[in-house]
Amino acid sequence: MTLSQELANALARGDPGPLRLHLLSDAPELSLVPRRGDRDLNPSMEKPPKLTPAAVLLPIVARDDPTVLFTRRTEHLARHAGQVSFPGGRVDPDDLSPVETALRETHEETGIAAGFVTVAGFLDPYATGTGFAILPVVGLLAQGFALMPDPNEVSDIFEVPLGFLLDPQNRRRESMEWKGRMREFYAYTYGDHYIWGATAGILTNFADRLTGR
Repeated sequence: MTLSQELANALARGDPGPLRLHLLSDAPELSLVPRRGDRDLNPSMEKPPKLTPAAVLLPIVARDDPTVLFTRRTEHLARHAGQVSFPGGRVDPDDLSPVETALRETHEETGIAAGFVTVAGFLDPYATGTGFAILPVVGLLAQGFALMPDPNEVSDIFEVPLGFLLDPQNRRRESMEWKGRMREFYAYTYGDHYIWGATAGILTNFADRLTGR
């Protein structure tokens, strides 16, 4: 599937209505067993004894050709250094909801204020092999935002056309050795940007929802 013109036109004018038809309208409880995760392609992967709640924002930028905004993590971070990700992080005890987590982390990492984001809905919680239960919050990002990346966490911020990410010909299944075993994962390459792991898995769930899979 590629991005339909009807949906592209709605997103370009900042209308999340058609997108909401494909998303969960209420945030699932992260304490529940996530429906999607790294084990989708690796059913023999050992389950972490406990999952830490987290939330990310999947930000769709309302452009004539809608895009998805990503961050690249700095090389010195303890987890997922140098990898492409969505803005987000673990749920703080003071956060009122995972939505607040996603918006707070987005502002801290990128400088994008919550007022630029219209929450359209949610994807299925995603369990990572590193022990996180991630709630993806899908948001429509109005133009006019200013980027002020946190240099401690973010080395780059870039956009990829949504239509490119929804085209199954641009999604691959790859494998690598992890903890002594071969692990499979989804991956995308856009220019010099390599998107893989949980981020690519969440994008796959997003594409599945738009196609009704």
